[in-house]
Amino acid sequence: MSSKRKLFEEVQSSEDARPVAQPGLIDQGQGGARGAIRIWLMILFALVFLMIAVGGLTRLTDSGLSITEWRPITGALPPMSAADWQSEFEKYQAIDEFRIQNQWMELDDFKVIYWWEWGHRQLGRVIGLVWALGFGWFAIRRQIPAGWTPKLLLLGALGGAQGAIGWWMVASGVTQGESTTDVASYRLATHLGLAFVILGFITWYVLHLGRSARDLMQARRAKEGKQWGMATGLLHFTFLQILIGALVAGIDAGRSYTDWPLMGGQVFPATAFTLEPMWRNFFESPGLVQFIHRITGYLLAAFAVVVWLRGRKSSHATTRFAFNAVIAAVAVQIAIGIATVLYGAPVHIALVHQLVAVVLWVLILRARFLSGYPIATSLRGNAK
Repeated sequence: MSSKRKLFEEVQSSEDARPVAQPGLIDQGQGGARGAIRIWLMILFALVFLMIAVGGLTRLTDSGLSITEWRPITGALPPMSAADWQSEFEKYQAIDEFRIQNQWMELDDFKVIYWWEWGHRQLGRVIGLVWALGFGWFAIRRQIPAGWTPKLLLLGALGGAQGAIGWWMVASGVTQGESTTDVASYRLATHLGLAFVILGFITWYVLHLGRSARDLMQARRAKEGKQWGMATGLLHFTFLQILIGALVAGIDAGRSYTDWPLMGGQVFPATAFTLEPMWRNFFESPGLVQFIHRITGYLLAAFAVVVWLRGRKSSHATTRFAFNAVIAAVAVQIAIGIATVLYGAPVHIALVHQLVAVVLWVLILRARFLSGYPIATSLRGNAK
């Protein structure tokens, strides 16, 4: 009897030691501090948004060429003495922008535009520091989820490239004897375009980290493919319009024709092709560049309506609302764009026009994300 009892106790003990099924093993397999990383990325998002705003103001106030050198480390300190300020002013006085456009400036006037550009560059350094500290913290503590290290490193690489492209842009306007008073518009478009790419990646990562890995795997089975594809097309089309808008801003084309819907009383501007060779007009002719921006805007608005009508057919309430938000932002952006033209692109309206483009960009990304990873709702409209 004692041996049988001992045998029974051993079997019972082994059964008790058997591992118990635990929920959420998919998420545990991903590991990492998803919530904390998401907050860090949201901070980066806010900083990049602010960077776009400050960059827009730097451009609109013609402050971008006030600092004529690229000093990533020592440039973090502004001029500390009267001699330092005079030295910086003399460097600016040597370039074409001062000699052709700003000879009226005194030292105090120069300080105003200097602080705008210095603040813009300083904010870029802050963004780089926030990324480096955050990534280093999560990497050292081994809290980065599986598969996310390359994604987060990509953000750092793009940020570093943005700094280099920023100087590449400024260098095109820091000239002597070339009669250049602005940066090259295509370099400005590259600089702004990369800012939107960075913001897009951050947004996409934040959306993914906002839901568990298991939830995303399940939601992906309900992907609305046609809707996803159309939202992707709208995203690319919007990016193209953003780049064209940067070309408009780079040559102040928004101030060349201030009537709408016509341009100088004509459908097609009379000054569209005044430069030689002809290809230069597509980048440097204010009339033609603004015309292209308008026509692209009309086509984009029409396509946005088509995408919205498709989005309304989604079986998920959250997705339908996301596409409603997109078409509302498109309508607001069109109205602000027309106002920008009619008022000759004043600083405050032009800046709002640029920032609403950021909002539209993010809303399209969200609608696309929800098309690929819909949130299931019950018949009563409650999320499951």
